[in-house]
Amino acid sequence: MIAQTEVYMDAIEHIPENGTLILNNVSWDDYEGLLNLMGNKPGHRVTYDEGRLQIISPRADHEFPKEFVLRLTSTLADETDTPLESFGSTTYKRKRKAKGAEPDTSFYVQHADLMVGHLDLDLEVDPPPDVVVEIDTRNESSGKFPIYAALGINEIWLYDGTNAKFYNLRGKNIL
Repeated sequence: MIAQTEVYMDAIEHIPENGTLILNNVSWDDYEGLLNLMGNKPGHRVTYDEGRLQIISPRADHEFPKEFVLRLTSTLADETDTPLESFGSTTYKRKRKAKGAEPDTSFYVQHADLMVGHLDLDLEVDPPPDVVVEIDTRNESSGKFPIYAALGINEIWLYDGTNAKFYNLRGKNIL
């Protein structure tokens, strides 16, 4: 397992800006090992879906819209006295569903008070975030929707560089 994750890390080192690496037949243990090794390599987005691993290296221009959404949402929450806890691009995963994804940013609203200061997130016990945000200025994130639905995430905000779209996954079968 360790040797395999080292091979994956070598491939990740060579992903160009805005590039994508897709690996198939990756075990859950290798996925988790890779996440641990990538802890000191922020910026890459890792998605895992039943053995299929996708790693994206976003461009720098991807960060401005993400920060804008974060600041706008925080300001709106402050102005309306709505509890909000941001978890940024946290990895959300469930081993028993063999799925994991990292949004560009994410928020807790309903369980914000419960999640304040929470460091060891485990979706087998903890609630999923209420909202995940995907910035698609260069990459397409709609393929993550079934993963987010399986993780119990109900709302996705998607910005493509021109338009913002808001998806409510509750009660919808998007799989």
